[in-house]
Amino acid sequence: MRAAWDGVDPARVWDVHVHLVGAGDSGRGPWLSPESHRFWHPIAYLRRVTLMNAACVNPASIDESYVERLRGLVEACPLGVRCLLLAFDYYHDEEGRPVPDRSTFFVPDAYAAAVARRAPERFEWAASIHPYRRDAVEALAAARAGGARAVKWLPNSMGIDPASPRCDAFYEALVRAGLPLLTHAGREGTVDAFGRGQDLGNPLRLRRPLDHGVRVIVAHCATFGSGIDLDAGPNGSPVSNFELFGRLMDEPRFARTLHGDLSALVQRNRVGVGLRTLLTREDWHGRLLWGSDYPLTGALPVIHVHAIADRGLLDPAEVAPIVEIRRHNPLLFDFVLKRRVRAAGRRFSARVFETRPYFMGA
Repeated sequence: MRAAWDGVDPARVWDVHVHLVGAGDSGRGPWLSPESHRFWHPIAYLRRVTLMNAACVNPASIDESYVERLRGLVEACPLGVRCLLLAFDYYHDEEGRPVPDRSTFFVPDAYAAAVARRAPERFEWAASIHPYRRDAVEALAAARAGGARAVKWLPNSMGIDPASPRCDAFYEALVRAGLPLLTHAGREGTVDAFGRGQDLGNPLRLRRPLDHGVRVIVAHCATFGSGIDLDAGPNGSPVSNFELFGRLMDEPRFARTLHGDLSALVQRNRVGVGLRTLLTREDWHGRLLWGSDYPLTGALPVIHVHAIADRGLLDPAEVAPIVEIRRHNPLLFDFVLKRRVRAAGRRFSARVFETRPYFMGA
């Protein structure tokens, strides 16, 4: 623990990727698809059980116990550490109408803002606004006035095409508001994707918001799955999404506006070339932001610390203490693990974890 915090200023540490999930039993807005409660929808049911188990919720009071558990975890961190709580909008159709039947869960902006206000010394929040909504620009202004630090999208599951001209007015509003767009890229494996949803996660589709001057944070650095090389045309060959992300990162015109977050990078389906490359590309470290992807950090099958050591990315002697930290605090676990992984003698620099200045403009 001491080694992990060495050289890091806790007052500058924000976890930029923390999911806020609820079942709606508080009557305050969060919602889960009814399918997640039905045995005859085994994938949705198992996903709900896994996430709630990872978050150690009380089934009799899911919304409240989720928040209190998370608050306890962050309060066990050094003073100054905060979590960016992510709202999550519905899937919307082409007419901009919400479609709950195609949505896995929903966390309204008002709920995320209210939770953040309960512990302002520990919580910040990000809005989630579908750009096809008729009130999208107005909702963004309200979120900004309410203290939102970013806007969160998961295009694959929300039905958003980041390359569509329909998003242009929203991009212009984002620039005026000075808020970054935290958007998933790559394949999505946790939340349902419908129709051509996985295609919407192609990192190259993010050129449009970048060309508008939007500050874009690519969640997970697009480290899962493959996408069409759109630079070669609509019929281009499939290429690793992480390779496409790297192509954008290496475009000089995006050097100030394109960033990636480290959430999920130590999960079984992502730990490999992506993590090793990100560790060794020290020229990118100033554009990487620490995020945990909580509550998945507490889902035991998802992260295999021994396998990370087997790949030569972690000192085997550190496996046991890091696993023990996980048993007590999955937020601290993610921080310590990502501070201690290394490749070719390189680790993520302290500034990767000191993310507060990115959101505060300092």
